[in-house]
Amino acid sequence: MLVWIESTAVAQWVSLSLYAYPLLLCVHIIGLAVVVGIFMMRDLRLAGCFKGLDPLAFLPLGRVAWLGFFFNALSGIALFTSQAQTFAGNTAFLIKIAFILVGMILAGVIEARLRAAQRQSVAAEDERSTRTVALCSLLTWTGAIIAGRLVAYIV
Repeated sequence: MLVWIESTAVAQWVSLSLYAYPLLLCVHIIGLAVVVGIFMMRDLRLAGCFKGLDPLAFLPLGRVAWLGFFFNALSGIALFTSQAQTFAGNTAFLIKIAFILVGMILAGVIEARLRAAQRQSVAAEDERSTRTVALCSLLTWTGAIIAGRLVAYIV
């Protein structure tokens, strides 16, 4: 299956084009910056930093973060096709994907809690469990970034 993925038209375009891989990598990094930038700032606020910011102010930015994730996922899949066999056997890559999956689940949990706090007119950061989820999310996104950087260096 991985060999077939590498033989697809997308994989060939990414592998052989002078511009495809660098262009997709740029889109991937921009998507990462949007997703992780928004979610980490939100998580830091919920963890107790930046008390002047209302955590509910991050709700509208959630849509932007999910859009960033969409571009990140599309570009990541395209990049994967060009080296599917290599990436599928790369421990750092697999750890990165696991962190991203957990990070997106935690993002959904946090967004649901913020929306519930908004409906009930309570302070979202007052709930200790929300603070704990935010700290876990921070660690997860940090792990995803580190693992992503290590993909090129660790097999």
